[in-house]
Amino acid sequence: MIGAPRVYIVGAGPGDPSLISLRGYRYLQRADVVIYDHRVQARLLRWAPPSAERIDVGRSSAKPLEQDAVALLVAEKAREGRMVVRLKWGDPFVFDTGGKEALLLAEHGIPFEIIPGIPAAIAAPAYAGIPVTYPAAGDTLVIIRGAETPTTDPPDVDWAALAKMDGSIVCYSGPRQLPAIAKALIAHGRAADETAVLIRNGTLATQQTTVTTLGALAEAVDERRTSLLIVGAVADLREHLQWFDRRPLFGKRIVVTRPRDQARELVERLEEAGAEAIEAPLVTSEPPEDDTMLIEAAARAGSFDWIIFTSATAVESFLRVLLDGQGDIRTLKGVQLCAIGPSTDERLAAFGIRADLAPAEFGVSVIADALEGTTEARVLILRADQARDVLAGELQARGAEVTDVIAYRAVPAVETGQDVYRMLLEGKVDAVTFTSAATVRQFVELVGRDQAIDLLGTTTVAAIGPVTAEAANQLGVPVQVVPHRYTVDGLVDALIAHFAE
Repeated sequence: MIGAPRVYIVGAGPGDPSLISLRGYRYLQRADVVIYDHRVQARLLRWAPPSAERIDVGRSSAKPLEQDAVALLVAEKAREGRMVVRLKWGDPFVFDTGGKEALLLAEHGIPFEIIPGIPAAIAAPAYAGIPVTYPAAGDTLVIIRGAETPTTDPPDVDWAALAKMDGSIVCYSGPRQLPAIAKALIAHGRAADETAVLIRNGTLATQQTTVTTLGALAEAVDERRTSLLIVGAVADLREHLQWFDRRPLFGKRIVVTRPRDQARELVERLEEAGAEAIEAPLVTSEPPEDDTMLIEAAARAGSFDWIIFTSATAVESFLRVLLDGQGDIRTLKGVQLCAIGPSTDERLAAFGIRADLAPAEFGVSVIADALEGTTEARVLILRADQARDVLAGELQARGAEVTDVIAYRAVPAVETGQDVYRMLLEGKVDAVTFTSAATVRQFVELVGRDQAIDLLGTTTVAAIGPVTAEAANQLGVPVQVVPHRYTVDGLVDALIAHFAE
């Protein structure tokens, strides 16, 4: 094969989207076509360009494609001159069909590259606090191919030799086959009281780890789910090395209603604390209906003493207008910039611009006090259409000349949030977060006021600050969590404290 690869067979890792390799992430961002397995996390697909074609070839499709057809599909897309990322769960070459697909590409003379992924057999035990190898726990590691199909037959391996090995055994298998594996090990000499560990949904916030014995394994199996089985002395290390499911928000399902382009920081912070962040953006951002004031403000950006960006979206909107017009970044030389909140500061930095002031808290008095020397200063405030203009009023009261400009509109998102509605109805949500009054109003409008009050009355409601909490209370929605610091970190810390109580 000669030429640059046209197909990248990428291991997506065992579940947690952040475990994909940096190399795999880079190619995913450049893909023209993404062909992915059903187990690949949906959030990974968002890293592909919006224009990329996405093809699900797993069991979640209406008609799952046979393996040969999948390989031919990959080849066909590559022949069209498009860059193809074949995204596979775990590692493409570890009990997977990546080798077969690569052979077909080689036979057709299509250049390809293999980008390894972390296998579930390695990652899930690590997240459960179990090292698959340990100096005092034997010198072998055996990974057995199990079956996800409803079979009660154990895998066709030498069980007598396997039972005698001094080391670790790992097998990913369906619920009906797991008891047969335990019986086979016991029948060939392993002790019935030997520790066995079952892991479901490995590396995800929904991970479940069950410690049992080989003899009692059948009672511990979840009949609905495939599990990873670990047998060996290493299984006893979990009680000392358990970490993943000890994080403060582990297992909590927390809804993030923030617009998708602003949600990353909150989602990541919740997941770092162990929660399952459920993205349900209720509003999205669009340009103002009349952008005359925004264009005029961008045209004379250099005439202001201060420019205050109230959100990351305000940064994006203003700089887009500035760069699309006659101005450029140099226009801002000499202008002091204020970025409210970490995500706003980060968005400015992405344009190569450093904020002169980056208050972490979204509090009017805090920001006004921080803007020393605003008396008679010319200040430009860039905000959403539904955001209150209290900051402008406070600065004007202090003698500043304020130009208050709507940089974008917060409009209802296309997504309906019906899945979240169902989860709330079934009591499967631990908390709902609101980071603006607009998201509260949109939720109430979406499901109806009485229904919203009933639904949110069965879970914890968290507002990022008093303005958002006030909007919720006015609509009859009770708020249990309001942080002292009106930031994403403050909100997550307040949730941790709430659930600790």
